[in-house]
Amino acid sequence: MITIGQLAGYVGVSTKTIRVYHDKGLLPEPDRDASGYRRYGARDAIELIKIRTLAEAGVPLARIRDLRSASDDEFREALGKIDEQLTERIRGLRATKRRLRRLATGSLAPLPEEVLAHLEHLAGLGFTSRWVELQRDLWILVFAAHPDVAIELVHDQAESLTQPALRQLFLEYDQAHDLDADDPRVDDLARRIAEATRERYGSDDLPGPEAASEIPALVQGTVNASSPAWQRIDTLLRARLNA
Repeated sequence: MITIGQLAGYVGVSTKTIRVYHDKGLLPEPDRDASGYRRYGARDAIELIKIRTLAEAGVPLARIRDLRSASDDEFREALGKIDEQLTERIRGLRATKRRLRRLATGSLAPLPEEVLAHLEHLAGLGFTSRWVELQRDLWILVFAAHPDVAIELVHDQAESLTQPALRQLFLEYDQAHDLDADDPRVDDLARRIAEATRERYGSDDLPGPEAASEIPALVQGTVNASSPAWQRIDTLLRARLNA
């Protein structure tokens, strides 16, 4: 018979781990000697090795007790399910690593890779860094509130930018940020945007969340607050589209 310290040393675990296994009912409590100390035999060491093997394989302690009494088929089925769970955890950890890498570069935007690529593409098309940063922040809001339709809106914007005429309107809108609100170019730009919007969507509702959502108003309010010229364009555009 051996002590708990000797058992721990032979099997390669700590005495604390053995006590945890006792508390959880994984390893039966052994008999004690006249001094009240636990004394272990070969069978205890064998059982402990089996428990350690399962634990090191990633089997949760809560499952080990059931697996020790399972049939061969039940054992294989249970291990298969645990393997699937571990695979899913690995995917999650890899996604976390990708997010950490983005954070290490200074990016706090919790956005899909596809959207981040779209934002990088905007800079290559000639949009100002101010516009790209504003777009990033607004997409964060839209994805948080309406993840079900957000990616469709990104696709719609990306498709618009593939058309030279529409892309030019977006670029002019970006550049209009620094214009005075009463500059004639603001009125002309609003007129052309309204015409392009009617041509693209006709009489259909514009893409976006359901009418009850407050997010579109929050987004437009943020844009309008950035520039008096943008605010006037929004006012003129609404008037033309609702006429």
